[in-house]
Amino acid sequence: MEIDSDEQKSTFPVKITIYHAAQDDPKKNTALRLKRRGFARIVSKARFLPKRSIVLNPFSEIAFSPLDRERLMQFGLAALDCSWEHAQKVMGEHIRGTSRCLPILIASNPINFGKLTKLTTAEAIAASLYIAGFKQESEDLLSIFTWGHTFFELNGMLLDNYAAAKDSSEIVEMQTKLLKGKKCEQKDSIDFGVHS
Repeated sequence: MEIDSDEQKSTFPVKITIYHAAQDDPKKNTALRLKRRGFARIVSKARFLPKRSIVLNPFSEIAFSPLDRERLMQFGLAALDCSWEHAQKVMGEHIRGTSRCLPILIASNPINFGKLTKLTTAEAIAASLYIAGFKQESEDLLSIFTWGHTFFELNGMLLDNYAAAKDSSEIVEMQTKLLKGKKCEQKDSIDFGVHS
């Protein structure tokens, strides 16, 4: 049974707020499904995002890391559900909160399957939770999608490495090595931690 409420699951340890720009098919929108299931609250204007939360910002120069866990628990997580073009405009305005970008991950959603960094809002939130040490909550959140388990199959090794990093700079180092390895291994595909 789906919950159609602005109230989040009372047992969920992180308050999740999503700015929804209503730019795609509501039937396929992962943010709206998270709201219906009680995982997130939706706001219609970016200025309504919580002012001290962690904001997932693809243009931030600081990578999300386990060091962000305390702020996440205290002030929550905010995500943008909009097109890349719209995201640049929104992030160009003053967004209240602490901006963080996600490290490199592989999309498992049907539209962008296998593409680096082309995550849905739900995948981005799940990745943040996982990296911050909320592995079970991350899995619970994506379990409402038929393809959700695939996200962890594709990104298991990456997520575990990011979750073990001490800070943002260590995550950036991991990404640099990953990208160098990918360029060096043109004849073989790089091992992104895909499990059979």
